[in-house]
Amino acid sequence: MVHFKNRYIVMEVFIDAGRAERDPVILTQSNILKVIRDSIQLNFGECGLAASLGSLQVKYVNPLTKICIIRMSREDHQKVLAAITMVRSIGNIPISFNLLDGTIRACKKAALECDEAKFEQYKMAAGDRITPDIIQAVQSCFDKIRGLES
Repeated sequence: MVHFKNRYIVMEVFIDAGRAERDPVILTQSNILKVIRDSIQLNFGECGLAASLGSLQVKYVNPLTKICIIRMSREDHQKVLAAITMVRSIGNIPISFNLLDGTIRACKKAALECDEAKFEQYKMAAGDRITPDIIQAVQSCFDKIRGLES
């Protein structure tokens, strides 16, 4: 039996604040995966895309804190990282990525720390406008991170 080696990266998505207010973009697993696939195909062709699709998967996305975790094969991680750095927009909204790569344990820890810190900032800024639904949604996002494969 063959054991597949995967690499995980934590990404923070930076959205252009001026354009995002007029034309909001909602980060989902599907639209992040689509822009990464499109970038791989554009920069590395169909063979590069086919080689990297085997284990390419967006494992986690938090649209509030704009943190996501992506899994890819260890053989193709440099190609995928290069393609991610060449992504400049989702739809018509300019974006950029802050990347960290490593093992799943390190990614889980980094994503939890970053999400918790960003949520604390969000709570301070929102004040009384924060609802129990938002708190529950964020807690479910934290639970998703904790439940990722070890």
